[in-house]
Amino acid sequence: MAEPERPVPAGDSPLRSLWTYTRGHRRAVLWASACSVLNKVFDLAPPFLIGMAVDVVVRREGSLIGEWFGVHDLMAQLWLLAGLNVVIWGAESVFEYLYQVAWRNLAQTIQHEARLDGYAHVQELELAYFEDRSTGGLLAILNDDINQLERFLDHGANSMLQLGTTVLAVGATFFIVAPDVATLAVLPVPVILWGSFRYQRSLEPRYAAVRERVSELNTALANNLAGITTIKAFTAEAREVERLDGVSRRYVEANAEAIRLSSAFVPMIRMAILVGFGATLVLGGHKVFANELEVGSYSLLVFLTQRLLWPLTRLGETFDQYQRAMASTRRVLGLLRTPAAIVSGPERLPAVRGELHFDGVDFAYGDARERGPMVLTKLELRVPATQTHAVVGSTGSGKSTLVKLLLRLYDPTEGAVRLDGVDLRELALEDLRGSIGLVSQDVYLFSGTIYENIAYGRPGAARAEVLDAARLADVDSFAARLPKGYDTLVGERGQKLSGGQRQRISIARAILRDPALLVLDEATSAVDNETEAAIQRSLAEVSRGRSTLVIAHRLSTVRHAHCIHVLDGGHIVEQGRHEELLALDGIYARLWRVQTGEREAA
Repeated sequence: MAEPERPVPAGDSPLRSLWTYTRGHRRAVLWASACSVLNKVFDLAPPFLIGMAVDVVVRREGSLIGEWFGVHDLMAQLWLLAGLNVVIWGAESVFEYLYQVAWRNLAQTIQHEARLDGYAHVQELELAYFEDRSTGGLLAILNDDINQLERFLDHGANSMLQLGTTVLAVGATFFIVAPDVATLAVLPVPVILWGSFRYQRSLEPRYAAVRERVSELNTALANNLAGITTIKAFTAEAREVERLDGVSRRYVEANAEAIRLSSAFVPMIRMAILVGFGATLVLGGHKVFANELEVGSYSLLVFLTQRLLWPLTRLGETFDQYQRAMASTRRVLGLLRTPAAIVSGPERLPAVRGELHFDGVDFAYGDARERGPMVLTKLELRVPATQTHAVVGSTGSGKSTLVKLLLRLYDPTEGAVRLDGVDLRELALEDLRGSIGLVSQDVYLFSGTIYENIAYGRPGAARAEVLDAARLADVDSFAARLPKGYDTLVGERGQKLSGGQRQRISIARAILRDPALLVLDEATSAVDNETEAAIQRSLAEVSRGRSTLVIAHRLSTVRHAHCIHVLDGGHIVEQGRHEELLALDGIYARLWRVQTGEREAA
């Protein structure tokens, strides 16, 4: 899958990075924000109506509404207020509906795109990235962290906008109606905001720690569920519950630290609110007694003080949501910023002959800062087009590393791997991997039917082609006996099937691909001798006319290869046909005697 087109910003501010990432949705963000602001504006209007109603009762025909609208009949003034009330409440309800729809749809869209971009980018990363990280940790980012971001966009963003609107609108009204009262009434606001930002900075590292504990917990659960058979076999259920208890407790402790800090926020704000509300009651009342403030205006200020200050008690909850979301945003965008070490080359190969050459290849796992011991050293190996070559050797000799280099899951430390004379680093990955059919010893089947797993090798293949590939791989011998045949579900990772059955499905999948280069990495390691013989006959037919590289531990599977290469110590020490290698009486001959049960000389 191609890299996402949406920008992946760099920088330390997660909110700014999120704004840059959602550049394609700016219009939707502005519309949702406008609806939130207008909803809050109409929500703040009822205290003004209450003040006007009090003004009508106190000043009667000389009320403010009478002066504004030229209506002096008292009942007409009340009916006018009732009509304004209907308009205001109706508008508030409309904009509440609009902002909820806008923010929720935006949250779902961004959640979908972030998860898709994250998964697409993860697929582009080199194999070494996955070897250094846990599956549970990646799942925590792609699921839990993105869901946390969605919850903030669904609720938190609207809360922050409406709180800001409230502070500005009510503060402006106070300074217009009674500037001296306003000074004391809004005095707590800077204190509250200062405290909020201080809490925000204190909460940020704590919520980052919570996200890390979530990753650890997901990793532990994923590992245990994957290894449930081993846990049961070693009666380790109690031990694993105890171990999970420790991981879960660390998550609880990380959350508890954040909770202790965030819970102290609201009581602190209540004390500050008490100052502002008390100032409005006392100083405003004094001005009414001195005939310096109308009763209606006093009523308006009292109600607005409550509308201004009490919502600030939810500021802690809002910042709590914000910090959780920003910690998750930092992790999601951090994943998207991870550079891919293996990138596609520019050169295309429309027609692949299948000539393979490992040209002076050195390779060691790890990066330049922390490289492990050399696995391959000055390796020279040629596979002419349409020939079958085998690589054999003892465990740990580097056989499977050849497959990883060929698929460009890794790049050589030195030297080059060439296909049809072209360095793999110059080839488009789509052309390279599309020309290879891999049958690995570690068979992975997707949750689905037998037919779907075979057809995965070439989407769009005709059913007859899929069934032909299945017959060549001897899948038909067991699929025909199943009640649902090829429509039988294989279960997660193919757990409903035996190892040999999974292996044959994998071979059928590779055969269906019709590759120019067939790679068999211990392809018959999980089958019995009879099945192996049947598969070998099929592979001999399939290999005709195409290049085949066989990585094998069982020497019986490669005795008819055009050339057998013996790998030892990271380089080729012997090569030739089966009979020639036996005549050399070297490593290959010794391995042959061990596998065929012949007595080894003392």
